[in-house]
Amino acid sequence: MTIIAMTREIGTRGMDVAQGIADSLNLKVIHDDIVEHDLAGRLGVQEGAIHRFVEGDASILERWKIDKQKLSLYTAEEILELAQAGNVLIRGWGAVALLRDVPNVLCVRVCAPMPVRARVLMDRLGLEDVSAVHREILHNDTAQARLMKGLFGLESSDPLHYNIVLNTGRIPVATCVRSLRLLTDDPAFQQTEATLAALRDKLIEWKVRAALSEHQLTRLETSTITPAAVDGKVSISGACFDVRQKDEAEEVVRGIAGVKDVDNQIVVVRPWAY
Repeated sequence: MTIIAMTREIGTRGMDVAQGIADSLNLKVIHDDIVEHDLAGRLGVQEGAIHRFVEGDASILERWKIDKQKLSLYTAEEILELAQAGNVLIRGWGAVALLRDVPNVLCVRVCAPMPVRARVLMDRLGLEDVSAVHREILHNDTAQARLMKGLFGLESSDPLHYNIVLNTGRIPVATCVRSLRLLTDDPAFQQTEATLAALRDKLIEWKVRAALSEHQLTRLETSTITPAAVDGKVSISGACFDVRQKDEAEEVVRGIAGVKDVDNQIVVVRPWAY
């Protein structure tokens, strides 16, 4: 089974590369609408609002309605659950940030020089104003970079996050697909039990963060609590002001599906100790 996490720049023919390797390996491609539908339901907004937010085109009201912390938490849960199914190619949505440390996951970036990207978009959309196309590309790049940095701390243009970076300005799409097929045939990028275990633990960690953020714990700033899961056993660390807060946090974590045990390392400190 194969898991590919991919980022692509608009106009790079990254969708063609993704579809090519997906067809070759019979992978499910995770499109925007799949993720947006579930996120919109959990956040209580319209799907279009999520799409516009991601593209940097949301209205002031839509930006106000969308809780960025919850968007990050719910997106992480969604992506990790999709990855657990295996045989998937996930485009964007912070998948590289979430999966780059998981064993055997192939992280890919597709890029191209600005003139190539502009020409692709002009040909596909029948546009003639090259300056307007350049502005749209820069707007999209800026919005995507800001979103990924804000949600997951990912500098998406950093090549060190990826196993391979493909420049479609120099490498034909078909050759890109063959290169990815060569990598996926290698045991280093074939799913193992270690892959599944790491995905399960990462999903639990993000579920813990989401559950803590959703529960109104007594005067506890839940963002200060850090979870770490190993084989379903979760340790939570951080600081709080009284034992009741510590106990409440542990109770929430124990109620999460998949959690086998909790090691509560939260430290109770006096308020003036900060």
